[in-house]
Amino acid sequence: MTTWPTGVPGLAWGADYNPEQWPEPVWAEDVELMRRAGVNLVSVGIFSWALLEVEEGRYEFDWLDRVLDQLHAGGVRVDLATATAAPPPWLTTAHPEVLPETADGVRLSHGSRQSYCPSSPIYRTKAVALARALAERYRDHPALSAWHVGNEYGCHVPRCYCDRCAAAFRTWLQARHGSLDALNEAWGTAFWSQHYTAWEQIVPPRVTPAQNNPGQLLDFDRFSSDALLELYKAERDVLHEVTPGVPVTTNFMVTWNFSALDYWKWAAEVDFLSNDHYTRAEHPERHIDLSFSADVMRGLAGGKPWLLMEHSTSAVNWQVRNIAKLPGELRRNSYAHVAHGADGTLFFQWRQSRAGAERYHSAMVPHAGTDTKVFREVELVGAEYQRIAEIVGSTVDASVAVVYDWQSWWALSQPAHPTSDFAYQEHVFALYRALWRAGVTVDFVPPVADPSALSAYELVVVPALYTVDDATPYEEYVAGGGHLLVTYLSGITDTRGHVHLGGYPGAFRELLGVRTEEFHPLRSGEAVTLDDGSSATVWTEHLHADSAKVMASYADGPLPGVPAVTRNEHGDGVAWYLACGLTGDGLDRLVRTTLDQAGVHHADVGQEGVEVVRRSGQVGGSAVSWLVAVNHGDGDVELSAVGVELLSGARASGSVVVPAGGVVVVREEEV
Repeated sequence: MTTWPTGVPGLAWGADYNPEQWPEPVWAEDVELMRRAGVNLVSVGIFSWALLEVEEGRYEFDWLDRVLDQLHAGGVRVDLATATAAPPPWLTTAHPEVLPETADGVRLSHGSRQSYCPSSPIYRTKAVALARALAERYRDHPALSAWHVGNEYGCHVPRCYCDRCAAAFRTWLQARHGSLDALNEAWGTAFWSQHYTAWEQIVPPRVTPAQNNPGQLLDFDRFSSDALLELYKAERDVLHEVTPGVPVTTNFMVTWNFSALDYWKWAAEVDFLSNDHYTRAEHPERHIDLSFSADVMRGLAGGKPWLLMEHSTSAVNWQVRNIAKLPGELRRNSYAHVAHGADGTLFFQWRQSRAGAERYHSAMVPHAGTDTKVFREVELVGAEYQRIAEIVGSTVDASVAVVYDWQSWWALSQPAHPTSDFAYQEHVFALYRALWRAGVTVDFVPPVADPSALSAYELVVVPALYTVDDATPYEEYVAGGGHLLVTYLSGITDTRGHVHLGGYPGAFRELLGVRTEEFHPLRSGEAVTLDDGSSATVWTEHLHADSAKVMASYADGPLPGVPAVTRNEHGDGVAWYLACGLTGDGLDRLVRTTLDQAGVHHADVGQEGVEVVRRSGQVGGSAVSWLVAVNHGDGDVELSAVGVELLSGARASGSVVVPAGGVVVVREEEV
């Protein structure tokens, strides 16, 4: 099976293209502007079900034929959507049972998008039929480069609580647990008289008088991710059957606050990975957030190149305040994704809509037309991508791994935890930020880690790995000489949600050489000081160092003199434990100390906001590396480099200047 859009020359560059929003004479202008902007790949038809199947079983493909023919004539490849992301009104009117329900029993209506229940047999049948019809019509079309199934699964309806989902949930539970006795044990139903005596008694975690059962919540999260995945696979399998040589993808949402799907499981089911990412316009570290998302995607892709399916040329339409991007930001955002492993960057969308809910979302062609900052920057990057086409297929090397776990995120988001101030994504991002500032490239790895895979890294960071059955892979990694940094709220429960007894951090207790007898979360706004001058917020715990060496203790707060940071030698390696919510400079210092002791090279480029990433590959059969540097700061930076700067064609004979707000790509040569 092909694992990349076919026929795309160099880095993919383009957008979602929605010609159905415009009169047909505009289409020819679109293709001409695409040629001018260097566009070589567009996604077509994502939300066009109502115009492709105008009534049940009656398809109208003539307009799409003409669109694809024009794109092909213009040299633009097509990522063709199955158009199933939003069922048409005729379907939801005739079959209202297709619509999803909330936890409090409210049936959602059509009128926007994703108005379907993942367990609806009617929706699935109709969606698969449309996918088959499209595949049979366009299987031999010369523009067809890839298939795009659905769109941003779970974005608006991550969970459905209707009776169909209840029945599907019970079937899923029977497959997972096998028997009611096993389910009752897994969910701890002896608590609050929840013991089940028949499968029919089990429903989704709907609105109840008090907190829902934690095991039930966690299993429903797993089921809901799987239910949406089964929808995707149903369409994918038809596409593979009819067009076996055309790769299939769906766009993930590895972004700041989206946690609905376990993407480690999803990643194995797509032919190539693609992602949608939008920066938080008012966040001062949105550029670091962008790199964070890109590195997670590269981890999901197993180190292989991946595609950025959507980002924005400027403002979006759905944030509280939709701030326009500054000059050069579109370019820097694009290159940051490429630096971190993307082999193409596309936007939502090609032409800015004049009607509909997203009419104020930016596009490659703005409302104001081509004589604009946005389109000039689009043309610039499109031309530059052609100059760096040789980078396609290369990979990114990293010496540090961060363990990332959607299921721990789900579990820690449940109610009735020691504090509501802890946020999984913010916690992981704080550690990533410290690594980014230290100039370290990071791989993200799954929680069920292979010790032999971990051994490729000099340092492994384990942030809040809450649900874990045992720490054996990490024990083997450290015993073999690895360096491990584990943070609080790791190893607390097994994968059922049952607390590991004997003291926290449970599964990691022996490896870390510590034992916590009680959590001591801090009050709102409270901070404590450590004896090394660091500060911590949100979290402390009553920790005892057994075999571990105490590296820092609390100087004040509820636990003066109690260890806050420890270091334990285990076999040939070292395991650190961060038992508090270390902030700012204190967290930066701890991360740099662990990097230094692990022997990880990290370079200080002398200015905040500059990232340097290397990609490795081959050109003409010879091994080559490329230095990609993106300067998000306001001052020029000089970096050591020998080779050719591909964007300008200039030779770097020892150094290269990355201008403020600028980018360089150097094909490096050995000195």
